[in-house]
Amino acid sequence: MKNTASGWKVITDWLTARDRQPFAFQEEAWTYYLQGKSGLVNAPTGYGKTFSLFLGVVIDWINRHPKDYHSKTKNGLQLLWITPLRALAKDIARAMEEVLQELNIPWQVGIRSGDTPVSTRAAQKKNMPEVLLITPESLHLLIGQKEYPKVFTSLTTVVADEWHELLGTKRGVMIELGLSRLKGLAKKEGRSPLRIWGISATIGNLGEAMDVLLGTPDPEAVIVRAKLDKKIELQSILPDEIEKYPWAGHLGTRLLYKALPIVNESKTTLIFTNVRSQTEIWYQEILRQCPDLAGALALHHGSIDMELRIWVEEALHTGTLKAVVCTSSLDLGVDFRPVDTVIQVGSPKGVARFLQRAGRSGHQPGATSKIWFLPTHSLELVEAAALKSAIAQQIVESRMPVILAYDVLLQYLMTLAISDGFHAPEIWEEVKDTFCFRDMTEDEWEWTLAFLTTGGDALYSYDEFKKIDREGNFFICRSRMQAMRHRLHIGVIVSDAMLKVKFMGGGFIGMIEEWFIARMTAGDTFSLGGRILEFVMIKDMTVLVRKSNAKKAIVPSWMGGRLPLSPNLGKVLRETFNEALSGNTTEPELQVLQPLFNLQEYLSHVPKADELLIEMIHTRDGYHLFAYPFEGRLVNEVMATLLAYRLSKRTPITFSIAMNDYGFELLSDQPIPLTPDDVYELFSLDHLSIDLQASVNSTEMARRKFRDIAVIAGLIFQGYPGKHKQSRHLQSSASLLFNVFTEYDSQNLLLRQAFNEAFFYQMEEARLRESLDRIYNSKIVITYPEELTPFCFPIKVDSLREQLTSEKLEDRIKKMRPEF
Repeated sequence: MKNTASGWKVITDWLTARDRQPFAFQEEAWTYYLQGKSGLVNAPTGYGKTFSLFLGVVIDWINRHPKDYHSKTKNGLQLLWITPLRALAKDIARAMEEVLQELNIPWQVGIRSGDTPVSTRAAQKKNMPEVLLITPESLHLLIGQKEYPKVFTSLTTVVADEWHELLGTKRGVMIELGLSRLKGLAKKEGRSPLRIWGISATIGNLGEAMDVLLGTPDPEAVIVRAKLDKKIELQSILPDEIEKYPWAGHLGTRLLYKALPIVNESKTTLIFTNVRSQTEIWYQEILRQCPDLAGALALHHGSIDMELRIWVEEALHTGTLKAVVCTSSLDLGVDFRPVDTVIQVGSPKGVARFLQRAGRSGHQPGATSKIWFLPTHSLELVEAAALKSAIAQQIVESRMPVILAYDVLLQYLMTLAISDGFHAPEIWEEVKDTFCFRDMTEDEWEWTLAFLTTGGDALYSYDEFKKIDREGNFFICRSRMQAMRHRLHIGVIVSDAMLKVKFMGGGFIGMIEEWFIARMTAGDTFSLGGRILEFVMIKDMTVLVRKSNAKKAIVPSWMGGRLPLSPNLGKVLRETFNEALSGNTTEPELQVLQPLFNLQEYLSHVPKADELLIEMIHTRDGYHLFAYPFEGRLVNEVMATLLAYRLSKRTPITFSIAMNDYGFELLSDQPIPLTPDDVYELFSLDHLSIDLQASVNSTEMARRKFRDIAVIAGLIFQGYPGKHKQSRHLQSSASLLFNVFTEYDSQNLLLRQAFNEAFFYQMEEARLRESLDRIYNSKIVITYPEELTPFCFPIKVDSLREQLTSEKLEDRIKKMRPEF
């Protein structure tokens, strides 16, 4: 292949002229691509995953046009590159354009996302670029245009970038459906089958990830793995003195003085936090402690002004910034060459997320990724040691694909209906070939069609739910109003209503969630985008503010902030306690925690990997049961509720519940009926489904899930730009529909989906079953400490956060310590 392909020689000569040579995995990907195969490329960040596929497409083009590839223009869309992030699209486009210019290939590279100007989109419609970088939402908007098949007549290749980020989400389902249509068009027009490739960081189920992307099993498909040793150097920032009674959050900024020298000694540093509120806090605190960084420090998260985000990304690329405080908005593969250090504030709660963030530094072949771990409470140092172990063992989380997302399917069918319409048998065959809908029945398919045309059993009397017309097996939307409404809200990211934040005199700052700003009164101050702002009023869905000189301000906390501990990290964390107990560990994190472990062992017990610890403690607050499954807060919460229910069946008793990633607390005003003889019954899988239904308000959980499902499916119109409905109105509309379907259309697929999502995503039922089975077959150790222990203390503090009181949390914690 190499000797006869002129395109291959052009590329290798070009690389040689730049003193570079391709990696073996890149050449492997080019070879498979030129053979017409589809597949998945897996390689560490910074090793040229993009070029492993893009250059393959270029080689193929030169091979097919050896004489005129330098002059051939207006060739139509050749390569569609799907990316989850707009910032990522811009950076990849820049890299592609540099290559094409140096090779003197007159291809155009275009971007299509929510930020693309209308004029650019119109120009693209007249003359599509050869390469188009696009988000999943914009792909569906493209399919929703009249005569959309003409756009794709010359398309040969589709690449799904950062596929591991999209797998397991409804945006991934959007890609599955979009690809099913593109493959169907190629087949219908008699073109060669599309070559479909994914680019993915390492995940636990790479094979399944490829199957989901390709839809139908393809025995010819390949996974190209880069056999490269990506070196990751993890160092923890250790406190001088370990608090034996840790509590979450307070330790982070107290250790900033130890992080600042790292920032100053590095050329550029990314400081990752897990939530946007922490980003704002750290930005302000760094400037307070190190004013010299003013102008060289920036922050980056999803709620600040787009222009500011773009400026930060450009400044990182050129190396003009010293440090950036950010969230997962900078997780993915944007090429920030100058970044040489990463600081992770708090546990990333997952191995894959940690590897992704570590890869932001040393973003070049052969370079070592340096990442510092800064704990927000001392027990998180155990997670740092666990992360080292997980990386050494190459234990990485799997991403579970979404199945039977009827809300996304309804949206997709409406998208087809507002373009040229669709023939049901043709689209049914395509949809059945996707991973998400491979188990869908013909009855369920007919239900979706009927639901769009009639509104179903419950809504058939209301014209607004009769969205498309049926003409035999042909379906089309003839209502211009319905089509316009649908185009406005294509997408599956449903968040709480966001309001723009602007200065009184003009100037956009960012976005804030409605629920947060609704609690504020005129004169209150809050921080956003690194600024201290004074709230003035809300006008026309815009928050008007003015600059404030206040020293302190409320930090917005965005919904969904706390990441749960992943199953893999939880497993390694339990194993890490074995190492800590051995007393001869070489890990500095475990060595510095030895006084805490000694106190825990003295007062109670440190559980081994095959043990569950339960602590029964009596204080003036009441009778406490603390348990430590180390399964993440979602599973711990449901497990706590299940145990509370099963205990209440033994004797009438009421509990309050608190939890964190490590364990949970049941608190009652009367003794808890539990003995070593009957404790195993609480974790039995017998009658689990019945007990879960009885213990957890699954109907209320499903009701909350249904709101998002109803919005995605188009049952609830969110309003026009600048006039969005308030979130409480959306919730009331969704609740009304939920009640109507429950009473009059109990077989409604969206209703079934809401309960499934509540069980599988909110309650993590599958993981809960595995956890209960593990515990039931482990040793359960019950201790009776006379005071709070280092392990239970952070859970107790979390429960105090939820209580309404005018007393400061720090003051209440100080009172707790001497009391116990």
